[in-house]
Amino acid sequence: MNTLVSTNALAEKIDFDRDNIWVALTDGRKLGVPLAYFPRLLNATKSQRESYIISGGGTGLHWDEIDEDISVENLILGVGDRTNPSTRKTQENLTLSQPDVK
Repeated sequence: MNTLVSTNALAEKIDFDRDNIWVALTDGRKLGVPLAYFPRLLNATKSQRESYIISGGGTGLHWDEIDEDISVENLILGVGDRTNPSTRKTQENLTLSQPDVK
């Protein structure tokens, strides 16, 4: 079965809860992603997390103080921080633990 995923949505706002980053997209969707995917954000203070810039007209998210850059397209596709091998393992475990939705 093929699934079509629209990746041309743009970010307009970001919020955080204890475990997730929530990205409001211009098309009305709200995307929640575990902070475990992004160790710099996970370990950042509340003030550091809230000091973000939406870049590229909504295509990217940037935190200057913690040197974090995230592509909105990659968030939609489920790609987290690929620079850290332990993060890749966490993502694989989270993906494997997801129930199969039919």
